[in-house]
Formats: sequence, C-alpha cells, structure tokens
Amino acid sequence: MAAVAVIAFAAVTVAAGCGSSNDDSSSSSGTGTTAAAGELTATPGINVAKDDAIASAAAGAVQQSGQLSVASDATYPPMEFFAKDNSSTVIGADADISKALGQIMGLQASVQNTPFDSILPGLTAGKYDLGISSFTDTLDRQKTNDFVTYAQAGTTFYASADSDVAPKTLADLCGHSVAVEKGTTQQEDAEGQGQKCQVDVSVFPDQNGANLAISSGRADVGMADSPVAAYIVEQSNGQFKLGDAYGVAPYGIALKKGNALAQPLLEAVKALYSDGTMQKIFDYWQLKDAAISSPQINGATS
Repeated sequence: MAAVAVIAFAAVTVAAGCGSSNDDSSSSSGTGTTAAAGELTATPGINVAKDDAIASAAAGAVQQSGQLSVASDATYPPMEFFAKDNSSTVIGADADISKALGQIMGLQASVQNTPFDSILPGLTAGKYDLGISSFTDTLDRQKTNDFVTYAQAGTTFYASADSDVAPKTLADLCGHSVAVEKGTTQQEDAEGQGQKCQVDVSVFPDQNGANLAISSGRADVGMADSPVAAYIVEQSNGQFKLGDAYGVAPYGIALKKGNALAQPLLEAVKALYSDGTMQKIFDYWQLKDAAISSPQINGATS
C-alpha cells in the first residue's frame, strides 16, 4: 500500500495520494490499489440499495432531513485519514462504512474531520448524528454515549526500528516512555499502567504527533489500534517496527445517549454484513480480522 495520510517522522513526511471517498471509478479488483498509480482509493462499488423500513425509522432521528452527519478524526489510517489531493476529503474504511450506512438509510453521509477527544461530547451536544472513528466500545464510554458495534480490533505496540524496547504486555511499559493519542483507550491503558509502576506517558492531540515523538527519540514506544499500528509501520520506510498485540475489543459507532437512531443504525450494520458490503470494505482496506459475528447496541463487556 502507498501512504495516504500525513504521517510525520523524524526528517520526512510520508504522504502519497488517493481519491475521494465518493469515487467509485477506481479499480474493482479488490486489491486496494488503482491500476494506474498503485494508490489506495475508496472501496470500489459501494452502491447499497435503500432499505425503506430502515430509512423510515432513521428519517426522524437525524438532525437535518436527508443528511447523516458523521464525525471522524482523520489522523488514523487506514480507518480515517485525508486524501492527498483534497485535504478536506476524509477517506478510509470508516468513511466507506459511513457512505454505505447513508445509502441504506436513504441519507447523504457527510464525514467531518473532528478532533478525537471532542467527538463524544459533540454527539452529546447534538453537533453530529454519529461518531465513526475507530471508537472502542467500553463500559466507561457507555456512561455518556451509546454505541453500535460493527468491527473489532486490538492494540499493538510499535517502536523505532533500531530500538531494543519490545513490550509484550502493559507491564513491560514499566521504566519506559510512551506516546499515545489523546482520548484513546491506549491513553487509558498506558496511564493505568503508570499507576502501578513508572511509565512516562506523553499524550498528543492526534496520532501524527505520537508518531513524531517516537521517530525523534522523545518516546520509546507507541500504542495504537492494531490495523493502525500495522499501517504506521508499513508506511514508515523502515523507521518503525511492529510489536505484539493485546486486548481485542469491539469498535462501536457512537451516538448521543438515548438517540432513537441506534436501532435503525443497528439494522443497517446487520444489513451491510448480510449483503457482503462490510466484508468488501474490510478486504479492500486489508482489515484481516475486523469482522464480528453479532453487531449489537452497547456490546462492550469491559
């Protein structure tokens, strides 16, 4: 794969292009590349038929008629990031899922780049209909928001290629410095471990800042969702190495607590699994183990 987001490393910014998430003219080979340029684009052929029952149930639960507003932090490839040729276009697996959900609900999905730690409060304040941004569905987050599970991922460690730091568990972070993105479960895990032993946790507004801290030697190790960590390492031109993973948990689409959109959203997610669209998106973005067997509302167990 070619790098698509702006992922900052010590002396180089890795950035290569791809098309808009609304561009269905890309290769239909399912390989994740265009025939001409070998670059990632939107999943080709996302054209889901409207489900009248789901659309009817969803129509009265969205803020603006005919629109599905989605908040996403576009610094987390391959889940959500910017197209090189259009810095306002959010692409990635979650953007494609947003588009497909909008189609089945009879709504026009609009994905807005939003800082990760402001998405859940923004949903509560009524700024967006959904937050689709690699959210791990947790019991703690369910105190303020509802979630519809749609995928799963673990956390993976990564470090500079020449580093001898190779944590296998959270306990191995003791005595080391860690760079994480603000508001993530990785921040919670690292700071939780820091209450048990000495862990120097640096928190950054986005994933790019965490990557730069590691490549510049200001942090020993990074932590990110497994597909994201794998992508970061792959696009680092050999600067990073991938470590071990832990803690597979469900991804959830976030909503305002008590939002009537939750049930039609759940039905829409199930429909995308049933017709193969969800797996098509996972395959395109090379999310090998992302599929779940039973989407549900508030499916977290921890």
